[in-house]
Amino acid sequence: MNLIEIIKSVIIGIVQGITEWLPISSTGHMILLDEFIKLNVTKSFLDMFLVVIQLGSILAVIYLYFNRLNPFSKGKNEQEKKETFSLWLKVVVGCIPAAVVGFLFDDFIHEKLYSPTTVALTLILYGILFIIVENQKKNYPLNKLNKLNYKTAFLIGIFQVLALIPGTSRSGATIIGASILGASKSVAAEYSFFLAIPVMFGASGFKFLKYVLKVGMSFSITESLILVFGMLSAFFVSVWAIKFLMNYIKKHDFKAFGYYRIILGIIVLLYFTMFN
Repeated sequence: MNLIEIIKSVIIGIVQGITEWLPISSTGHMILLDEFIKLNVTKSFLDMFLVVIQLGSILAVIYLYFNRLNPFSKGKNEQEKKETFSLWLKVVVGCIPAAVVGFLFDDFIHEKLYSPTTVALTLILYGILFIIVENQKKNYPLNKLNKLNYKTAFLIGIFQVLALIPGTSRSGATIIGASILGASKSVAAEYSFFLAIPVMFGASGFKFLKYVLKVGMSFSITESLILVFGMLSAFFVSVWAIKFLMNYIKKHDFKAFGYYRIILGIIVLLYFTMFN
C-alpha cells in the first residue's frame, strides 16, 4: 500500500467533486492538476480512474435528491409520482444525443481532442458565452422542472453533446443550453444534475468495462484504495459543491464562472506554451 498515492487520489477526488458541478470544466482542472500531481499508475488505469471517479460525484446527486427522484416514495401522492416518472423520461430523452455521439466517437475524441490547447480555447470560448447569455436580460418561463417538455429536454441534450469536447464542462453546456431555451437558473442547474446521472453512470461503466476487457480484474491493493478513496472524496466534496451552487444562484448569475473560465483558459494556454 502506497500512502502517498492514496493522498494524491483524495486530492484528485476533491478537485473532481468541485469542478464537476460548478460550470468551470473538470477536464481543464484535471489537465493542470496532472502537471503537479501525477499518480504512479499505468496510463490505462489512470484513464479509467479519471472517469470512474465520477461515480462518487453522481452518488452525491442521488443522496441529495433521493426523495425528489424516487417515484415510489411513500410521501408522494399519485400526481407527484407521475411527475417523477415523467422527469426520469425527460432525463432519458435528454441523454440520447450525448449517448449516441459519445458511443460512436469516444476513441476519436480522446485521441484527437484531449490536448491542453483544445481545453484552453474551449474554456475561454464558453466563458465568453456565459457572459453573453447572462447579459441578455430575459424572462424565464421554465421556472419549474415539471414545465419542461420532451422537445426542450432533447434540445438541452444536444447542448450536452458539446461537453464531449474537453474543456467545455458538462454542467456548463447544459446550463447555457437550458438558459437559452428559457429555463431559470435553478431549473437549468437541477436538470443538469439529473441529466448527469445516466450519462456519468454510463460513461463510468463503459470505461471500466473497456479497462477490464483490456487488462482484467487484477487490481493491486494500492489501485483498489486509489479508486475507493478517490470516489469517497469526490462524493463528500460534491455534496458541498451542489449545495453551494444552488445557494449561490439564488442571489447571483453565472458571469463570475464565465470570467473564471477565461482566466483559467489563459493560464492553461500560457503554461503549456511556455513549459511544454
